[in-house]
Amino acid sequence: MADYLLLLLGMGLVTYLPRWLPLHYLSRRSLPEWFIQWLELIPAAILSALLLPALILAGEPRHVDFMRPEFWVALPTFAIAWWTRSLGGTVIAGMLLFWLAGKVDPQWLAWV
Repeated sequence: MADYLLLLLGMGLVTYLPRWLPLHYLSRRSLPEWFIQWLELIPAAILSALLLPALILAGEPRHVDFMRPEFWVALPTFAIAWWTRSLGGTVIAGMLLFWLAGKVDPQWLAWV
C-alpha cells in the first residue's frame, strides 16, 4: 500500500512541478510583448499538428488522401471558425457538415 501511495505522490509531483515552476517563475517577471504574442500562437500550432494528419492521411501504410470527407468538412468549418470566432457555432456547423458529408455519395467528390 505504501508503494502505491509513493507512486501516486511521485506521479503527482512529475505532473504538477513542470507546470507550476514556469508559472511561478514567470509570474514575477514582465515578459516582452513579442514573447507574449509568440505564446498565443502555441495552441493553434499544437491543434494543427494534431488535426492535419487525421484529416489528410489514410490507409496502411499512411498516404496523403485529399478525397477524405473529413478534409472537405474541415475546410468550411475552419472558415466558419475564423469568421465567427464562435466555438459553439463552429461545433454545430462542423457537426452539421459532417452529417451532410455522410449523406453524400463518395463518388460525388471524384470531380474535385
